[in-house]
Amino acid sequence: MIRQQARPAAVNFSRLSGIAAFGFAFLIVMSNVIVAPAGLPRTGADIGEVTAFFSAEGDLVGLGSALTPAAWALATLFGAGAVAALRRSERERGEAWSLLGFAGILLQNAAFAAVIAIRLAIASRTSDDAGATSGLWALHDALFTLNGTFLALALVGLSVGGRRAGLIRPWHGTLGLLSATLLFTSATLAPLVIDRTGPLGLLGLGGWLLWVVWLGAYGTTLIRLKSTPHSPQIA
Repeated sequence: MIRQQARPAAVNFSRLSGIAAFGFAFLIVMSNVIVAPAGLPRTGADIGEVTAFFSAEGDLVGLGSALTPAAWALATLFGAGAVAALRRSERERGEAWSLLGFAGILLQNAAFAAVIAIRLAIASRTSDDAGATSGLWALHDALFTLNGTFLALALVGLSVGGRRAGLIRPWHGTLGLLSATLLFTSATLAPLVIDRTGPLGLLGLGGWLLWVVWLGAYGTTLIRLKSTPHSPQIA
């Protein structure tokens, strides 16, 4: 007599990816909550300020950085879930907005991995070579600002794709495009943002804050998603 093997319990991938969006948003906020109040230098900060901070707060930088690998993994899971929710209807229309958005998520993971690596490198330096630190920090600022390009790609791809598929609400899509505009503008003006402290730095900050809200809304949408043979529907 042949025994039938029990089927493994089905995993609701959409719900899992929605939870991942919340986890990603929480971790990136927490990593900033750890280092920002301690005085993490702003883009374009004087090298003396940078050296003083990383010399005094190296352990804190390491603690904040420890959250980022999990954040990148959760971001990738969220992006994969969004693609899974959107691809069927996109194929019917001959579109690939979700793939554009997923590419943006992967690229921002890579760019920010470099940002975190530079922070750790500065924090672990044992010499007082201001020239080397200055070069590393300049590279940090450039990558940090230009990363807005990849966030903008993620926002545009998943916002337009979500609206075209009827997955997200109009306000949610508008929020994503507004955030993308602010982040892309900041990246385009990177030389000015880096060289001058002032209101231009608020472009990236405003776009980033809207990105976090957009993530939470997208996570809620994916958690509530009910799959149908033709198109995604919200429960």
